[in-house]
Amino acid sequence: MITMQLMNAVRFAMPLSILSGLLLSQSLLAGDTKTQLKGRLTPLQYEVTQNGGTEPAFHNAYWDNKKPGIYVDIVSGEALFSSRDKFDSGTGWPSFTKPLVPGNVVEVAKNGSIDVRSKKADSHLGDKFHDGPPPTGIRYCLDSAALRFVPAAELVKEGYGKYAGEFAAGDAAARGNN
Repeated sequence: MITMQLMNAVRFAMPLSILSGLLLSQSLLAGDTKTQLKGRLTPLQYEVTQNGGTEPAFHNAYWDNKKPGIYVDIVSGEALFSSRDKFDSGTGWPSFTKPLVPGNVVEVAKNGSIDVRSKKADSHLGDKFHDGPPPTGIRYCLDSAALRFVPAAELVKEGYGKYAGEFAAGDAAARGNN
């Protein structure tokens, strides 16, 4: 026979365990703490993504990258931009005409400009300008420090297989000319 005391313990323990599990999963979904990010990112990556800093033009990892693949948020890993939409803007920063996944990019008006941020991690990525090439006339000018490049050949292995079709075998070389 189950005693009333045991029944109360089970009745209150179960919701508590469910609640604590939910809280734990929400904190994991929210991402790293600032301290964890500082330990995981370089000082420049942290400054750019968390404080809205800017890296030096022409002295960054991807300004002249011409390989086929996608660019993901260095903090969250969410897919952001494709090499198919990358172009040489002459600015010294990687520039794109449009996001690969528009829902993963957030635009925030800020002091007369448009700040570009990732949706999931709220990482500062760069800025948006209306001086890009056709067909969009848009230039997403990004900081390499906010990005990680995933080569087309590695998309499936890295968990981005749904974007592999963007870079069919015969297309990869032609699309990587940016």
